[in-house]
Amino acid sequence: MTTKPPSGKLKADSHRLHDAAPGKTFPEFPPRDDMQNPIYLHDPAHQAALRRHLGSPDTTIVLGEVPVAPRATRRRRGVLIPDLLIAFNINRAEVISTKGYSIEEQGKPPDFALEVASPHTRRNDYGRKRAGYANFGIPEYWRFDPTGGNLYPAGLAGDTLVDGEYVPITINKVDDDRYWGHSEALNLDICWEYGELRLYDPVAQRYLLTYDATAEALADAEAQRADAEARANESEAQVRRLEAELKRLQGGS
Repeated sequence: MTTKPPSGKLKADSHRLHDAAPGKTFPEFPPRDDMQNPIYLHDPAHQAALRRHLGSPDTTIVLGEVPVAPRATRRRRGVLIPDLLIAFNINRAEVISTKGYSIEEQGKPPDFALEVASPHTRRNDYGRKRAGYANFGIPEYWRFDPTGGNLYPAGLAGDTLVDGEYVPITINKVDDDRYWGHSEALNLDICWEYGELRLYDPVAQRYLLTYDATAEALADAEAQRADAEARANESEAQVRRLEAELKRLQGGS
């Protein structure tokens, strides 16, 4: 799957990040101080599911907490770190080696960013980060609040970049516990379901499998295989019993 680079340009204040030469690595930023990402992104294995679904592992990145800036810099100012970052048609090895995403080096901004609400980040995600991602030219920016709107203004929200400004994406309500919006960047539906993040493929008409769902599917497949093998063994044993009985009857005659 590929997407076209956005038409948005970095605004003039990006010159503040000219302190590092292109290709210089990003610093090691301290870890986040909450457990939202492990609970809602890592444990369900959404990143692995997205990598399998999107394919092209050499030119696509699906990573969490990757520093993003117009160019590599040793300063924290002007660097944004999304909870989930997706980019197509880029040099993945360069992102890994420099420990961050340099828009200048990649020749394009990332295609998708998502933040998970926490008490420590909720204001920042709707303020500085939203403006910063628009400035970077990221085509889509999504927010997921597992509380359903106690931390963010809404449980689920997405923006698409239009003429350098973010415009809200329509969120469709199924009921009070389920609602979703469509991501054009990923061609997937981003879903809020019973406080969990889900990803739905409208083409295949199925959810991307979480870790637990994958494990359950494998367990079911193994159980079906074992059951089929047991039935086959029983059938063979029955045939042998019938053959033995036939020989006994023929011998008796």
